[in-house]
Amino acid sequence: MKTHLLALSIVICTFASAPAFADDSLYRDLGGKDGITKIVDHEMVYHLKNPQIKAQFDDISIDHLKGQLVIFICQLTGGPCVYTGHDMAIVHKGMHLSDADFDALTEDLQLAMDEIGIPFATQNRLLARLAPYERQTVTK
Repeated sequence: MKTHLLALSIVICTFASAPAFADDSLYRDLGGKDGITKIVDHEMVYHLKNPQIKAQFDDISIDHLKGQLVIFICQLTGGPCVYTGHDMAIVHKGMHLSDADFDALTEDLQLAMDEIGIPFATQNRLLARLAPYERQTVTK
Protein backbone atom coordinates (compact mmCIF):
# COMPACT_ATOMS: atom_id res chain seq x y z
CA MET A 1 0.00 0.00 0.00
CA LYS A 2 1.82 3.02 -1.24
CA THR A 3 0.54 6.54 -1.43
CA HIS A 4 2.08 9.77 -2.60
CA LEU A 5 5.55 10.60 -1.33
CA LEU A 6 6.93 13.97 -0.51
CA ALA A 7 8.86 14.71 -1.61
CA LEU A 8 10.11 16.87 -0.20
CA SER A 9 10.41 17.63 -0.95
CA ILE A 10 10.81 17.21 -0.74
CA VAL A 11 9.40 17.42 -0.49
CA ILE A 12 8.60 16.76 -1.25
CA CYS A 13 4.89 15.06 -3.05
CA THR A 14 1.59 16.57 -2.21
CA PHE A 15 1.68 18.75 0.83
CA ALA A 16 -0.23 20.45 3.59
CA SER A 17 -1.75 23.77 2.69
CA ALA A 18 1.31 25.92 2.33
CA PRO A 19 1.35 29.35 3.88
CA ALA A 20 1.32 32.20 1.40
CA PHE A 21 4.35 34.46 1.47
CA ALA A 22 3.92 38.13 0.64
CA ASP A 23 7.53 38.38 -0.56
CA ASP A 24 7.89 36.70 -3.94
CA SER A 25 11.65 37.17 -4.25
CA LEU A 26 12.36 33.45 -3.76
CA TYR A 27 9.75 32.58 -6.40
CA ARG A 28 11.43 35.00 -8.81
CA ASP A 29 14.94 33.79 -7.88
CA LEU A 30 13.90 30.23 -8.74
CA GLY A 31 12.75 31.39 -12.17
CA GLY A 32 9.04 31.65 -11.47
CA LYS A 33 6.70 28.81 -12.32
CA ASP A 34 8.80 27.74 -15.33
CA GLY A 35 11.92 27.54 -13.17
CA ILE A 36 10.13 25.60 -10.46
CA THR A 37 8.76 23.19 -13.07
CA LYS A 38 12.30 22.63 -14.34
CA ILE A 39 13.53 21.95 -10.80
CA VAL A 40 10.72 19.47 -10.12
CA ASP A 41 11.30 17.70 -13.45
CA HIS A 42 15.01 17.25 -12.68
CA GLU A 43 14.33 16.33 -9.07
CA MET A 44 11.95 13.56 -10.09
CA VAL A 45 14.60 11.99 -12.33
CA TYR A 46 16.85 11.73 -9.28
CA HIS A 47 14.06 10.35 -7.07
CA LEU A 48 13.20 7.61 -9.56
CA LYS A 49 16.84 6.47 -9.66
CA ASN A 50 17.51 6.75 -5.93
CA PRO A 51 17.57 3.26 -4.33
CA GLN A 52 16.63 4.77 -0.94
CA ILE A 53 13.26 6.10 -2.13
CA LYS A 54 12.43 5.03 -5.69
CA ALA A 55 10.01 2.27 -4.61
CA GLN A 56 7.80 4.91 -2.98
CA PHE A 57 6.89 6.15 -6.47
CA ASP A 58 5.88 2.79 -7.97
CA ASP A 59 2.12 3.12 -7.68
CA ILE A 60 1.53 6.81 -8.25
CA SER A 61 1.02 9.12 -11.20
CA ILE A 62 4.34 10.91 -11.60
CA ASP A 63 2.76 13.61 -13.78
CA HIS A 64 0.12 14.37 -11.13
CA LEU A 65 2.75 14.40 -8.40
CA LYS A 66 4.98 16.76 -10.34
CA GLY A 67 2.06 19.10 -10.96
CA GLN A 68 1.19 19.16 -7.26
CA LEU A 69 4.81 19.82 -6.32
CA VAL A 70 5.07 22.73 -8.72
CA ILE A 71 1.92 24.33 -7.31
CA PHE A 72 3.03 23.72 -3.73
CA ILE A 73 6.51 25.17 -4.25
CA CYS A 74 5.09 28.06 -6.25
CA GLN A 75 2.85 29.05 -3.34
CA LEU A 76 5.49 28.31 -0.71
CA THR A 77 7.96 30.66 -2.40
CA GLY A 78 5.53 33.56 -2.76
CA GLY A 79 4.27 32.86 -6.25
CA PRO A 80 0.70 33.30 -7.47
CA CYS A 81 -0.28 29.62 -7.20
CA VAL A 82 -2.79 28.32 -4.66
CA TYR A 83 -2.15 24.80 -3.40
CA THR A 84 -5.39 22.97 -2.58
CA GLY A 85 -3.98 19.48 -2.06
CA HIS A 86 -4.17 17.34 1.05
CA ASP A 87 -2.38 17.87 4.32
CA MET A 88 1.08 16.34 4.15
CA ALA A 89 0.61 14.26 7.30
CA ILE A 90 -2.50 12.65 5.80
CA VAL A 91 -0.86 11.98 2.44
CA HIS A 92 2.11 10.27 4.06
CA LYS A 93 0.18 8.36 6.72
CA GLY A 94 1.22 4.72 6.84
CA MET A 95 4.27 5.20 4.63
CA HIS A 96 6.67 4.87 7.58
CA LEU A 97 9.14 7.33 6.16
CA SER A 98 12.44 7.71 7.96
CA ASP A 99 14.90 10.54 8.42
CA ALA A 100 17.04 8.79 5.79
CA ASP A 101 14.12 8.94 3.32
CA PHE A 102 13.62 12.65 3.97
CA ASP A 103 17.37 13.24 3.62
CA ALA A 104 17.38 11.37 0.29
CA LEU A 105 14.58 13.58 -1.02
CA THR A 106 16.42 16.69 0.10
CA GLU A 107 19.69 15.56 -1.47
CA ASP A 108 17.90 14.81 -4.75
CA LEU A 109 16.36 18.28 -4.71
CA GLN A 110 19.78 19.83 -4.12
CA LEU A 111 21.29 17.81 -6.98
CA ALA A 112 18.52 18.98 -9.29
CA MET A 113 19.04 22.61 -8.32
CA ASP A 114 22.82 22.27 -8.73
CA GLU A 115 22.31 20.72 -12.16
CA ILE A 116 20.29 23.66 -13.43
CA GLY A 117 22.44 26.32 -11.79
CA ILE A 118 20.35 27.56 -8.85
CA PRO A 119 22.72 29.52 -6.59
CA PHE A 120 23.55 27.93 -3.24
CA ALA A 121 22.00 30.78 -1.22
CA THR A 122 18.73 30.45 -3.15
CA GLN A 123 18.76 26.69 -2.60
CA ASN A 124 19.13 27.24 1.13
CA ARG A 125 16.19 29.65 1.18
CA LEU A 126 13.96 27.04 -0.46
CA LEU A 127 15.21 24.25 1.82
CA ALA A 128 14.53 26.42 4.87
CA ARG A 129 10.90 26.79 3.80
CA LEU A 130 10.56 23.05 3.16
CA ALA A 131 12.31 21.90 6.36
CA PRO A 132 9.29 22.27 8.70
CA TYR A 133 7.41 19.68 6.64
CA GLU A 134 9.79 16.95 7.83
CA ARG A 135 7.83 16.73 11.09
CA GLN A 136 4.68 15.89 9.13
CA THR A 137 6.21 13.16 6.97
CA VAL A 138 8.83 11.30 9.01
CA THR A 139 7.16 8.73 11.23
CA LYS A 140 9.89 6.22 12.02
